Amino acid sequence: MVGERLAAPQRDLSPLAGRGLNGFSEDFTRPLLLGYLRRDLLVTDSQVGELKRDMAAYAEAENVTMGHIYVEQPDSWLSAFEALVDSASRYTVSAVVLPSLLHFVGIGMRTDRRGWFEETTGARVLVLNP
Repeated sequence: MVGERLAAPQRDLSPLAGRGLNGFSEDFTRPLLLGYLRRDLLVTDSQVGELKRDMAAYAEAENVTMGHIYVEQPDSWLSAFEALVDSASRYTVSAVVLPSLLHFVGIGMRTDRRGWFEETTGARVLVLNP
């Protein structure tokens, strides 16, 4: 797992911040981490749930807030990736965590997807299983 700590950036809070929408209470004092994975690289649906739990456990261990985990479905190619790029660009996201770099490989654009993503969004790409 990645051992590098993330610094907490300053964020503008929405009027709904801290109200516990959907049963969750967000901590806006901690850096925000998003997740991304491709369903076509996994054999079973239970692996998706397991990876989501691993990402959440990583966020907790690193004292960051786990935000949305984007799951790319084979029948909606790149829609989750585009939503991830939009969210990471629009909000103050410290990093995005992937199960492995394979989840950024072969999605149609550049060969250096990691470098492009980090340069475009300002968020670092972290890997659970380098």
